[in-house]
Amino acid sequence: MVLWLKALHIIAVISWMAGLLYLPRLFVYHAEAGPASLQGATFKIMQHRLLTYIMRPAMIVVWLTGPLLVWQMGYHKDVWLWLKVLLVVALSAAHGHMLIWHRDLAADQSTRTPKFFRIINEVPTVLMILIVVLVVVKPF
Repeated sequence: MVLWLKALHIIAVISWMAGLLYLPRLFVYHAEAGPASLQGATFKIMQHRLLTYIMRPAMIVVWLTGPLLVWQMGYHKDVWLWLKVLLVVALSAAHGHMLIWHRDLAADQSTRTPKFFRIINEVPTVLMILIVVLVVVKPF
């Protein structure tokens, strides 16, 4: 059962990370297109679908399967795990901010520049690298 749970967790992580890495790129293109443009309308739909049908369900599965794996595998006393959880909380916060930026863009009320979204696009990447190192290397 643990292997199936681990597989589901990894699939959900990959799906969630794909969205966290792609959505800010859509924000860049949307911000460049400007409010009330035909391209902007397309980006609104793409962002909504990515958030609703891929990112949110994947994040929920990550948060459900992760604690189950910790419990099943007995990692709850390991320092690396708690650092990983802290980083996953940071990823969740990034997800929450992306929801806010999406709502602003969807309402044509965003004050963020394409450059801001290009920079923000790197945050999930850095967090992902740190998480993978913690999980694979288990340095603590």
